[in-house]
Amino acid sequence: MRLLLVEDDTRLAGLLVRGFRAEGYAVDVSGTVEEGRWLATENPYDVLIFDVMLPDGDGFTLCQQLRQGGNWTPVLMLTARDSVNDRVRGLDAGADDYLVKPHSFAELAARVRALVRRGRPERPAVLRVGNLTLDPATHAVVADGIPVSLSPKEFALLELFMRHTDRVLSRGDILDHVWDWAYDGTSNVIDVYVRYLRQKIGDGPSLPRIDTVRGVGYALRAPAGA
Repeated sequence: MRLLLVEDDTRLAGLLVRGFRAEGYAVDVSGTVEEGRWLATENPYDVLIFDVMLPDGDGFTLCQQLRQGGNWTPVLMLTARDSVNDRVRGLDAGADDYLVKPHSFAELAARVRALVRRGRPERPAVLRVGNLTLDPATHAVVADGIPVSLSPKEFALLELFMRHTDRVLSRGDILDHVWDWAYDGTSNVIDVYVRYLRQKIGDGPSLPRIDTVRGVGYALRAPAGA
């Protein structure tokens, strides 16, 4: 397994490198955002470990830039900041885990092992299908550059569709994920909300469409060429 550690504290970096190498990992080290970005882009790492405070930027931005560039290697953030807002910011930037200093090496190594097991499936912080984007952190939806105002249920339904683009979702699938088990509303509620989404998103050539699959359910189809 190969790790990248981006940490400007040379003493801490040295301790972590020795610890990981003793565990059998190959470890590359960088002390800056610029070098860390280059290394993460050019090499096939299994896990990336970023300090938050770096001399030429921060780990949040580095993580976000890598995700925007299509790099889905698991990221663990190391930081002395322990506020809820900092943890939220790191996770919303695309990080997979967050560990506050000081920490034991045993816990850090265990978290890295868990990330290695998880692998690197795509986990974008902002969902995009054609010219439609959805940001789960800010609840912002933009269609062809125009903000779209959605109710909480409309947003939840659209997020479900965008996370399963081109997959047919049954009415049962949709009810299970968007409405809770105690839901006791009308049987056509899904049709109603799908109609709302179609009206609000529009039907431009660069936008996805929601198709009805008769007798089964619905599917969000990406526009041609997307």
